[in-house]
Amino acid sequence: MRHFYIATEEEIKRGETTDVYFQRTRKILKTKKLDKVRVTAEITSGKLPREWKWGVLCGIEEEAKLLEGYPINVYAMPEGSIFYPISYNGVREPVIVIEGPYEAFAHLETAILGLICQASGVATAAARIKKLANDKPVYAFGIRRMHPAIAPMLDRAAYIGGFNGVSGVLGAKLMGIKPAGTMPHALIIVFNDQVEAWKAFDEIMPPEVPRIALVDTFYDEKIEAIMAAEALKDRLFAVRLDTPSSRKGNFADIIREVRWELDIRGYKHVKIFVSGGINEENIENLIEAGADAFGVGTSVSNAPTIDFAMDIVEVEGKPNAKRGKMGGRKQVWRCKECLIDIILPVNAEKPECPKCNRAMEPMLKPLIKEGKIVAKLPSATEIRKYVLEQLKKLEL
Repeated sequence: MRHFYIATEEEIKRGETTDVYFQRTRKILKTKKLDKVRVTAEITSGKLPREWKWGVLCGIEEEAKLLEGYPINVYAMPEGSIFYPISYNGVREPVIVIEGPYEAFAHLETAILGLICQASGVATAAARIKKLANDKPVYAFGIRRMHPAIAPMLDRAAYIGGFNGVSGVLGAKLMGIKPAGTMPHALIIVFNDQVEAWKAFDEIMPPEVPRIALVDTFYDEKIEAIMAAEALKDRLFAVRLDTPSSRKGNFADIIREVRWELDIRGYKHVKIFVSGGINEENIENLIEAGADAFGVGTSVSNAPTIDFAMDIVEVEGKPNAKRGKMGGRKQVWRCKECLIDIILPVNAEKPECPKCNRAMEPMLKPLIKEGKIVAKLPSATEIRKYVLEQLKKLEL
């Protein structure tokens, strides 16, 4: 008996989460003996939400696991790669290319797109906030806003996008990192005493857990911050303000006030961790006010999906595409210094960067050969490092 409205891994792998018209297409192709016709299909975005200039590709490991075992070849950008909707020379940029009998993978198209559309949106939103935060730590706190079945995916995408950690227990476990978090208001409310709750946290939590006191439960943030500092002294690592500006006053002003009051009492070592309504529009202002670290929720977990589409561009080795699409298999060439991309036919000569004249490198690399995964699938931590290196060369 199924208790939750979620698909199993086996159902996704078999293509049971498909749109029905793909099932109908497969039946027609088999009946008309066209099930062996080979095609080349490419996945592109064409346009990004909110006028984003670039995106962070996320979900390639899951694509590999989905397509493993099917009689196809797959080429993809490495996970974590920056991609553009339109290349420097004006062509829609493929992030994945699939070759094989169309009937063999038609029923997987819905899942293929779904695995990267949402994850890439979350990773991109995370990367943008991380870039704005610069060297300030940012943590993913948003899984409570989405269906729990996809919590690990959301945490992984945010981490890959550059976040320093995630609060989700399972997401952290699957990535091989430790979850990060502070304490909930519920702990303090049950104790009905802030100081007793903070002291209990300090007493029971292991030494490696930072002592971060939530200071906006019953009293003014300034008052509770002072109370926490006086209760835990040097053991207090930070105070957390979870007060959106819509509830009381101006969030930046509250941060400034708390910082001032802690400093004049000799608690300059106590950092200020903020959460609640953090997004691209306000994070820089909060940093200027004195915030040292951030817990970011809905603005990343509910990031807009990227509208990837899959289109056939070759049939039996010959260019064949619908209107508005450029036919033929292509390669994405990138200057690793300028992060400029040029799209050319797959057999074209290796180009030079139009800006710096450096040799460009191919981005679409073998992922699957005749159903077998041939690419190394890096860890989330390795992918995050790759993303952060690219972010240094990008502008928002």
